[in-house]
Amino acid sequence: MGIRKISIVEGEYYHFYNRGNSKQNIFLDDQDYDRFSKILFLCNSSKNINFRTDIIDKKIDAWDFDREEPLISICAWVLMPNHFHLYIKIPEARLLDNNSTRNAATLFMLKTSTAYAKYFNTKYERTGSLFEGKFKSVHVANDTQARYLFSYIHLNPVKLVQPNWREQGIADKRGAFEYAKNYKYSSFNDWVGSNRKQSAILNKKELVNIFPENFSPRDDIFEWLHQSGLDDPS
Repeated sequence: MGIRKISIVEGEYYHFYNRGNSKQNIFLDDQDYDRFSKILFLCNSSKNINFRTDIIDKKIDAWDFDREEPLISICAWVLMPNHFHLYIKIPEARLLDNNSTRNAATLFMLKTSTAYAKYFNTKYERTGSLFEGKFKSVHVANDTQARYLFSYIHLNPVKLVQPNWREQGIADKRGAFEYAKNYKYSSFNDWVGSNRKQSAILNKKELVNIFPENFSPRDDIFEWLHQSGLDDPS
């Protein structure tokens, strides 16, 4: 395995992302999106959780599973047809349940990608790598980048209705905003007041702590939408 270009440091914020091998779609139907969402929740744990034996066979709701203390804080997320984005904070260093000192974020991403690839390959009777190598990471270095990334992640779904909106702008900004807000497979809903089970994925407090007191997720995202030109922060 190659050396990671960006060091992953405890107590810092990062943008994690990955896409399908050869840019292939990794979510083909609602069940796939739903499974990955639940994996984000379940694999954020030092426990070794098997979806079939711990969830399906016991006939319990994945969102009700007691995963205990999470490995990392997920502050925002979005799932797109062939990729995903996560906005995360790494906790302070601590020993994991197996006394390993492995970075908690690396362990989380390994568990998440392995669990989903196993599900996907079994469902679609395929073999081989699902993701395009190891996940990518970008360190969030300042307040402007922090707020920008929050909006970038949550406005990603606008590409599904107007792929070139960042370059050409968009006429119906209110409509684009509502589309992003109502997109099921992101945390935007959870940040603007929706009370749904997927909210369990998030630790909002970690971002609230670094944003200005008057920060409004709704207003901030709409402001970035008006500016258009949101470049890929990676």
